Amino acid sequence: MKLPYSGYLQRPAGAVLLYYITDRRQLPGSPEQQKKKLLDKIAECVAAGVDYIQLREKDLSTHALEELGKAAAALFPEPGHSLLFINSRTDVALACGAHGVHLPANDISASEARAIFGRCGKAYPVIGASVHSVEELVYAEAHAADFAVFGPVFEKDGHSIGDGLKQLERACHRPDRSMPVLGLGGITLKNARQCIEAGADGIAAIRLFQENDVAGISAQLRQLKLP
Repeated sequence: MKLPYSGYLQRPAGAVLLYYITDRRQLPGSPEQQKKKLLDKIAECVAAGVDYIQLREKDLSTHALEELGKAAAALFPEPGHSLLFINSRTDVALACGAHGVHLPANDISASEARAIFGRCGKAYPVIGASVHSVEELVYAEAHAADFAVFGPVFEKDGHSIGDGLKQLERACHRPDRSMPVLGLGGITLKNARQCIEAGADGIAAIRLFQENDVAGISAQLRQLKLP
């Protein structure tokens, strides 16, 4: 039985959703320099109005991730447009004051994560889920996820990966879909339009935001209007 949809996020009308996923290890410099560059990039994304930002630093210890999460959370004005998520770690998301958590496909369900937030007094967390098939999308929505990231759609060189684009289209055109779906994997300015034309409500990426001027990239992506 489908759980009540939180309704916090709605499928957008006209505006493409943008989602930056972090990876400080791809940034140059020492560990401390990478951390500073990452926080600078997060601040840049917030200033540019990127909708979602996921702290996805899976190699860090709990303490280090929490400290980085707190530093990142301090960059988000309240109230503000951009939302901060912690990858997988609901406990860290609660500890650092993030807006919610992003769950990998093999993680706990969105309903379980929502219950944990509820027990800790946070009634309306935003919960994203990674999915790789229509079946996983159905499961995520049935467990009251707020949005899903579907991938991989393209290879790192920007070329289509198998039937990734067709699978994205199948997922996005599933009857009665209520939550937003974003495409992920090898997204570039050249192929982003294909994701939107396949029915995606937005795009998620690491390198597209991390390696470029975010304001410029965001302005170009916002020109891709949803059907």
